[in-house]
Amino acid sequence: MKLERLIAALGPTEVVGRAPLEIRELAYDSHEVVPGALFFCIPGAKADGHDFAGAALAAGAAALVVERRLEVDALQLVVPRVREAMPRAVVEFFGDPTRELEVVGVTGTSGKTTTAFLLRSIFEAAGRNPGLLSSIERRVGNEVRTPTLNTPEAIDLQRLFREMITAGNDVCVLEATSIASAKGRLDGTRFAVLIFTNLSQDHLDFHGTMEEYFEAKRRLFAQGRHVVVNVGDAHGRRLADEFPQAIAFEAGDELAAHVKLPGRFNLENALGAAAAARALGVDSAAIHAGLAAVRGVPGRFEPVDEGQPFTVIVDYSHKPGALETVLREARALTGGRVLCVFGAGGDRDREKRPLMGRVAAELADVAIVTSDNPRSEDPAAIAAEVAEGLDVDVELDRRAAIERAIESAAAGDVVVIAGKGHEQGQEFADRTIPFDDREVARAALRNLKTPA
Repeated sequence: MKLERLIAALGPTEVVGRAPLEIRELAYDSHEVVPGALFFCIPGAKADGHDFAGAALAAGAAALVVERRLEVDALQLVVPRVREAMPRAVVEFFGDPTRELEVVGVTGTSGKTTTAFLLRSIFEAAGRNPGLLSSIERRVGNEVRTPTLNTPEAIDLQRLFREMITAGNDVCVLEATSIASAKGRLDGTRFAVLIFTNLSQDHLDFHGTMEEYFEAKRRLFAQGRHVVVNVGDAHGRRLADEFPQAIAFEAGDELAAHVKLPGRFNLENALGAAAAARALGVDSAAIHAGLAAVRGVPGRFEPVDEGQPFTVIVDYSHKPGALETVLREARALTGGRVLCVFGAGGDRDREKRPLMGRVAAELADVAIVTSDNPRSEDPAAIAAEVAEGLDVDVELDRRAAIERAIESAAAGDVVVIAGKGHEQGQEFADRTIPFDDREVARAALRNLKTPA
């Protein structure tokens, strides 16, 4: 692309150096630079992209987008904030793909992934060719890819949209996170529909307050042609008041016969997916068929069944509101006990740790605090914050905690293993080890049947 077009999109306050005629690629990671790339020097919490300008130039970058002039012999486009300017150039470079591709965004604290999977199934039942960008998987055309960030950076996101168009996708279902919104990754994306599921405490290590967290969600809705809002949630009602065109929904039973996923919360997810599909002209027959086709979503209230006389559920719930919802649904499944294995992640919102502990202590008959992904923190210190002042057990070895819960379960009980869901690794300070709650639970269940 001619550099002049990108300069016009960026609107730099200063252009330093001689301009090359053409830009061949965009990059924000110096390891991803190819000859002829425009490199964006993004200041971050842990590293400053300006410090990698030399490496980018050595790899062949043709020009830099910076917030301050650097002592390097290269074209520099100086802008007030690189992160805010980047999406404008990205949309221009990739030809504004969401003018051609209908994008349905799903945002909220919980339910994003399940709603996205339900929507994809509905679109397939309607004869459309949906792409998918979720925390579990990405689908571009017929290719399944492993996700990195839940919502990709602006360059990666717009490139994926363009690749979807090339691969024949005519709609994309996207999980739109609050952090991605706050960082501007979704700026320039045109949403055919935006769905709001709910809001409860999470990510306050990043946002600071619940109001800032809500604002990161709210700002997306100005980008939506249609707005679908769960008014069973207090923050959803705020959105509905602010956006009078919003299509409101709350849990009802009109779709219950078609939803094969357990739990009232999954009925809410289905209602949101159905409302979004209707807004794009999908008929009721396709909606019903699409909902009925989804029998489960990896790591979302997922049963693990080896023929045992009690129920084992693995769920991704790693925040207080989600854990409460899952434990209440587990209670509704049984007249027996509810046993819960859970933890809290390291290097994340510390304020939610005691809240999660209280939820588990109040709603489970047996609560076992264990390690989640401790990352750089001490697992024992995290568990102590979760368990402080509560009548709960602590077993830091996650495998041992799962095994203890399963060995303790009696006929008719429900064991909930919460926090990691579909994840297949456990992150420590110096390593990530293979770990899948579902496989660990399955092995423990099989061991119950093995004679001593």
